[in-house]
Amino acid sequence: MTPSEMRRLYLIIRVFLSYGLDELIPKIRLTLPLRFGRYLFFWIPHRHKDKPVGTRLRLAFEELGPVWIKFGQMLSTRRDLFPPMVADQLALLQDHVAPFDGALARKHIEQALGGPLETWFDDFDQTPLASASIAQVHTAVLKENGKHVVLKVIRPDIMPIIKADTRLMARLAGWLPILMPDGRRLRPREVVREYEKTLFDELNLLREAANAIQLRRNFDGSTMLYIPEVYPDYCSERLMVMERIYGIPVSDIAALEKQGTNMKLLAERGVQVFFTQVFRDSFFHADMHPGNIFVSYENPEDPCYIGIDCGIVGSLNKDDKRYLAENFIAFFNRDYRKVAELHVDSGWVPRDTNVEEFEFAIRTVCEPIFEKPLADISFGNVLLNLFNTARRFNMEVQPQLVLLQKTLLYVEGLGRQLYPQLDLWTTAKPFLESWIRDQVGLPAMLRTLKARAPYWAEKLPELPELVYDSLQQHKLLQYNIEKLTTQLEKHNQRQGQSRYLLGIGATLLISGTALLLGKIDVYPAWLMAAGVVSWVVGWKRTS
Repeated sequence: MTPSEMRRLYLIIRVFLSYGLDELIPKIRLTLPLRFGRYLFFWIPHRHKDKPVGTRLRLAFEELGPVWIKFGQMLSTRRDLFPPMVADQLALLQDHVAPFDGALARKHIEQALGGPLETWFDDFDQTPLASASIAQVHTAVLKENGKHVVLKVIRPDIMPIIKADTRLMARLAGWLPILMPDGRRLRPREVVREYEKTLFDELNLLREAANAIQLRRNFDGSTMLYIPEVYPDYCSERLMVMERIYGIPVSDIAALEKQGTNMKLLAERGVQVFFTQVFRDSFFHADMHPGNIFVSYENPEDPCYIGIDCGIVGSLNKDDKRYLAENFIAFFNRDYRKVAELHVDSGWVPRDTNVEEFEFAIRTVCEPIFEKPLADISFGNVLLNLFNTARRFNMEVQPQLVLLQKTLLYVEGLGRQLYPQLDLWTTAKPFLESWIRDQVGLPAMLRTLKARAPYWAEKLPELPELVYDSLQQHKLLQYNIEKLTTQLEKHNQRQGQSRYLLGIGATLLISGTALLLGKIDVYPAWLMAAGVVSWVVGWKRTS
C-alpha cells in the first residue's frame, strides 16, 4: 500500500470512528483484536451518539466526498442487502459538491475541443450552472445556430481520487467476509465491482451522449417525456454539449401546484413513461432520481417531463420482459403457482427448484402485503420481496433486474410524492396486459414476418441450391451409415470367430495341464501346443 493510500485509509477510518460506525463490527472472538486496536491506536470519540446508524452512515459518506457519495447512492438501491432504515437514509445522499474553478473548466473544455472556446461558442459563463461529484455544467450559446446550450465537463481531479478510493473499497470488501459472519451474504466484492463499473461508465460522456440520443429518438414527438438535444460534433469522452432546458424541478411541489399542474396526470405519466421505456423500447433511464427530472413550464394541464443525465441506462431482453410482465400480472392476481413456474421457466432460479416449496414461500411473504388496498401497495416493495424470496432458492443476481428495481422505486416514490392517491397497479395493469396481448397471436406473427422479410427475400434465389445441397448431404449421410453398418457386421463376425478360437485354445490348454498333473500319457504336450496356437490366432483376430 502506497503512502498516499495509507493516509487516505487513515482518513476513512477516522471519519467512520467519529460517527461511531465501529459498532457495526460484530462482537465475536475473531474481531477482538480489531475492537481492541480501535481503542489502542485511534483515540477518536463518537461525536454523534444521538443519531441512528443509517443517518450516521449517510453523514460519513457525505464527509468522505464524491466517490463515497456515489457509492452510498448505489448502496441505497440494494434493498436486498440492507435494512430499510439504512437504505432510506442512503437514498437521501445528494451530490452537493463544491464547484471547481471556472477558469480550469474552460481550459479543459478547450483541450477537449482542440481550440479556443470562442471559435464555437459565445457568452460562455465561467460560473457553473450546477456542480456534481463527477462533472460540472456551464452555459453558453452555440455560434452556428444561436441556441442556448450547456457544456458538461468531467472534473479534472476526479480520476486519481476514484482509482485510489475504489482500490481501498476493494481491499475493505475483501476483509468484510472475514470480519462479519453475514459478510459473505452481502457479496461485498460483487457490490464494489458493480459500483466501479457504473462509475467508470459515467466518466465517459460519449456514452452518456449516445444514451441521450437514443432516448430522445424513442420519445420523438411524445407529450410525456422530452430529452434535450445533444450536439455530437462537440462531444468527447470528457465533454458533452447539449440543449439547455428550462423547467421546474419535479421535487418542487409548491412551484408545480402554483402554475396549476395536473398532479394526478403528471404522476400517472411517470408510471407510463417508465413502462414504455422498459417494455416498448427495452431501454430505460436508470437514474431517475428527482435531481435529474424536471417538468416543462408549457401546458401545465398536459404536463411533460424533461429528463437529463442519461449516464446510467438499463435494458431487458425479450424473454426477461415477457416473464417480468407475466410475473407482475400473476402477482396481483395472487397466482403464486404461476409466479413460481415463471421463475423456473425463465432460468432465474435453477431448473431443479421444487415449485411447490417455492410457491409456498412466495405466498407466505406476499399474502400479508395484499391485505392492504391496492392503492397502498408498493410496487417496488412487491418486486423486492419477490427477488429476496427467490434468492433463498438460489436465484442468481440479475444486474438488469437490480437496475429495474431501483428505477421502479424511484418512479413509485416520485409518483406518490406528486399525487399520494396514485394507484400504481391500476395505471400499469392495462399497459402490461396490452403489451402481452401484442406479443402473441396474429399481430406478433405479422411483425415477425415483416422484420424477417428482407432476410428471406435475400435468401430466396439461393433456395434451389440449398435444397440440392441438402439432398446431396442426405445421400452422403445415407451412404456413410450403410458403410458403417457393413463394417460393424464384419467386425462382429470376426469377433465371434475370435471368441470361438480363444475358447478352444483355453480348453486345450486346460486339458493338457490336467493330463500332465494327472500323469496320463496321452500326449498332453501336443494338446497344450494346439491350445497356445488357437489362443494366439484368436487374440490376433480381436486386435
